[in-house]
Amino acid sequence: MKREAVRFPFLFIKTELMNETEKKLLHHLSNYLTPNRLQLYDQVLNMRTRYLTVVLEDTDKAQNASAVLRTCDCFGIQDIHAIENQTSFSVNRDIAMGSSKWLNLKKYNSGLNNTLEVIQHLKEQNYRIVATSPHINDQDLEDFDLSKGKVALFFGSERPGISETVRKEANEFIRIPMHGFTESFNISVSAAIILHHLTLKMHQNPNINWQLSDDEKDTIKLQWIRKSIKRCDLIEKHFLKGLQK
Repeated sequence: MKREAVRFPFLFIKTELMNETEKKLLHHLSNYLTPNRLQLYDQVLNMRTRYLTVVLEDTDKAQNASAVLRTCDCFGIQDIHAIENQTSFSVNRDIAMGSSKWLNLKKYNSGLNNTLEVIQHLKEQNYRIVATSPHINDQDLEDFDLSKGKVALFFGSERPGISETVRKEANEFIRIPMHGFTESFNISVSAAIILHHLTLKMHQNPNINWQLSDDEKDTIKLQWIRKSIKRCDLIEKHFLKGLQK
């Protein structure tokens, strides 16, 4: 039987520094996980990046959205932004395969122009707005210069593609070279091809500072541990109460 698309809470993006209480909490909660589990977290975090981020605008098919999340986790992309102008962002658990548990996702659905809001938010963080769509000034994926700065990749819905707002506000456009009769890949395939190519170039370029800071790693690690321990809220409450004594 086909499983219905479901909605469930995501981790929200936190970039501020950890305070001393959070650092103590991280150390305390780490005792509830095995050394092998903690080592795995550290290995994954060493390959995580915020140099690349992915933005999904009105993704109208849960299976494609789920596949993109799975791809982002596999390639080490930590932050995902979901724009909900016309369509709510939902996930099919069978396709996502638990990947959403490890990602930070921010949803934009409360403004008059949610697309413009996320663009402004990312530009403030010095991201280049890069639309994955054929355009008069586009460039082939192979020719894209990743060393110029952080990149926010915008993917639109299947049929209309990116919105006019993205077209107007984008700094650059890239396309995947194709040699057949079909005009485009679906969004999940496009994301996989582009992220494979760009993460490979990123890892091979010693001049790109793509890794997370130690504090960012600790912040994400705390989030992961909280989601991995049963009744973690009670353990955390008891620990914090002890600190106040």
